[in-house]
Amino acid sequence: MELEGKVIQDLGIQSGTSRAGNPWAKKEVIIETFGTYPKKVKLTIFGEQRMNSCPAEVGMSYRFNIEVESREYNERWYTDVNAFSSMPIDGSISAPAPAAAPFSPQPMAAAAPATSIPPTAPADPFGSSDSDDLPF
Repeated sequence: MELEGKVIQDLGIQSGTSRAGNPWAKKEVIIETFGTYPKKVKLTIFGEQRMNSCPAEVGMSYRFNIEVESREYNERWYTDVNAFSSMPIDGSISAPAPAAAPFSPQPMAAAAPATSIPPTAPADPFGSSDSDDLPF
């Protein structure tokens, strides 16, 4: 999936060592999506390699490739939004679409007079010659 937004906050880098003794690091950022009703989303960029290939500078707009994953822990559910890569986007894409003009009631124009078409008898689909119009 893709998500576009402007990075509004950098939550920093967290690092540690796994139980297996392997070092790990992750970076978390908050982005604000574009549109009429912008949303704030926390993205996690896990691993040194992804942090190098996924720049996320505060104040810049990006298109992120993301994956959303939920997991359960102690009967509670947690959702992570993981970013794999990002591409800077220019300001023309990030600008919200102009709002529609507000509704203002206008009187309807008078309709043009209808042309007179003589009525025609409907075709009989069953081919009966009776003048009875009952369907049974």
